[in-house]
Amino acid sequence: MTARRHLIVGAGPVGSALALRLAAAGDRVTLVTRSGSGPQHEQIYRRAVDASDAGALAAAASGHDVVYNCANPGSYPEWERVWPPLAASILHAAESSGAVLVTFSNLYGYGRVNGDITADLPLRGVDHKGALRAAMWRDALAAHEAGRVRVTEARASDYIGPSAKPANGLLGMYAASTLRDRAAFVFGDPDQPHAWTSIDDTAATLAVLGADERAWGRPWLVPTNPAVSVREALRALGERVGAREPRLRRVPRWVLSTGGIAVPLLREVVGILYQFEYPFTVDSSATTATFGLEPEPWADLIDRTAVAWAERARA
Repeated sequence: MTARRHLIVGAGPVGSALALRLAAAGDRVTLVTRSGSGPQHEQIYRRAVDASDAGALAAAASGHDVVYNCANPGSYPEWERVWPPLAASILHAAESSGAVLVTFSNLYGYGRVNGDITADLPLRGVDHKGALRAAMWRDALAAHEAGRVRVTEARASDYIGPSAKPANGLLGMYAASTLRDRAAFVFGDPDQPHAWTSIDDTAATLAVLGADERAWGRPWLVPTNPAVSVREALRALGERVGAREPRLRRVPRWVLSTGGIAVPLLREVVGILYQFEYPFTVDSSATTATFGLEPEPWADLIDRTAVAWAERARA
């Protein structure tokens, strides 16, 4: 079988995991970042490209079968400035090369949902981040429906997995404290059920969506284990490595709101705080039924994650 060619924009935890998965399968991978960084593998060609430069990215994408948008452009306050030209450039690169476009996204676009989030729910983001993600998908879908490009999107909840770092999500940030037997200051209610998605499961889903035409023209949720609360997740991680019961200090909403006046990042957290103040659960059964993808068993995922995170926390 002829090796397929993949171009991945972004070498964060998901982009790197995807690159290694595709390379291990014998496919050729071009990994694009501003710096040319990323994991080393004989099948991975790392290129330094400004992905928001439509001409440069289109040239890099030429001859590829699939383009994956795994970009993560800076902190939340920068999204309104950085995402629109970046998303447009990646869409153009897929269209000009004839490649399938597979976008890695999150659940912000759905806003607050009563009950499980499913992929086919309407997009009703409650803050600018959710609205922006929704607009990106609508632009891509419009291009798909016009016959200009084939697109699909994988949507995941908050990261969990050995390669996730504290900067990649709240759970990792909290665990950096609790796995050292220190108190963690948490946002929202740490006892509300919350969905956590494995980075490796996300990479596996992206790889399948790029290869299976049944995926194209609609979004899919990454297979995700049943929701557990922040406290339960931190307790399970701690038990695996002999840490004490997690001590959690809840940060009042008014502190975030007041602090957001001076610190833009805190204001951005308030916009998605509903995810941790109410049950935040997903139903990814449609992905499992269609492609046979299952989430990694929770106990195994916790075992692998706890060891890696504890080593990092204690370093």
